[in-house]
Amino acid sequence: MAAPTQIDRYNRARAVTINAEVQNGYNTDRVTTEVLRRLDEMQWPRGYSYVPGGELESRAESFGGLQAATIVALLGIVAVLVLEFGSFKSTLIVLSVVPFGIAGGILALGLAGYSISFTATIGFIALIGIETKNSILLVDFTNQLRAEGMSLDEAIERAGEIRFLPILLTSATAIGGLLPLALQNAGMYSPLAWVIIGGLISSTLIARIVTPVMYKLIPPTIEVTKSAAAPAILQQAPAHISPATP
Repeated sequence: MAAPTQIDRYNRARAVTINAEVQNGYNTDRVTTEVLRRLDEMQWPRGYSYVPGGELESRAESFGGLQAATIVALLGIVAVLVLEFGSFKSTLIVLSVVPFGIAGGILALGLAGYSISFTATIGFIALIGIETKNSILLVDFTNQLRAEGMSLDEAIERAGEIRFLPILLTSATAIGGLLPLALQNAGMYSPLAWVIIGGLISSTLIARIVTPVMYKLIPPTIEVTKSAAAPAILQQAPAHISPATP
C-alpha cells in the first residue's frame, strides 16, 4: 500500500499542495479567476477546503507592504515640490498631471492584456516621479519668466513653446528605452513597462494642455526681481527734461 513519506500541514490541518503553470499566451490573472470560480462551484466533502497560493498569495503579501511604500513615496514627492517652489499652488499645478498619467497607464495595461500586479504597481510609482519631472520643467520656467517681469499670459505661452520640445524628447527617449522590455511579453517586467509607456504618452499630450490651464486658474504669487522691474518702470515713466536756469 503506497503512503506519503511525510504529512504536510497548513494551519495545523493536513494539506496537499498542487502546483500548476499557466501556458504562454494566457493571462495568469484570468486563468486564476476561472479556476477559483470552478472550485467554488464544487461540492466539497465535509472537512475539506482549499486555500489559493502561488502568485495570488505572493501578490497579497506584496501589496500589503507596498501600500505603506506608496504613501511614503507620494508624501516625499509633495515635500520635495513644496521645498523647491515654496508654494502650494505650484505644487498643486505640478501634481495635476498625475491622474492623467495613471489613467494612461491603466489603459495601456488593459490593452496589452495585463492586470494590475505587483510590478505594475511599482510602474505606477515610477510613473508619478517621471511625469512630475516633466511638469516641473514647465511650471518652473513659467515662474522664471514671470519673475523677469513678463505678464501671466505671455509667460504661460512662452514657457509652453520653449519647454514643449525638451519634454517631448525626454518622454520619447524613455518610451523608446522601455519599448523592447514591454514587447518581450514577460509577466514579470512587461506590465511595469506598459504602465510607464501609457502614462508618459497620456501625460505628455494631455498635461501640456492641463498644466497651463491650471496655472492660469491658480497662478502662484511671484515676486518680480528688481533688475527685471527697473527697465519696465523706466519705460513706463516719461522723461521730462527742463532747461537749466542760469
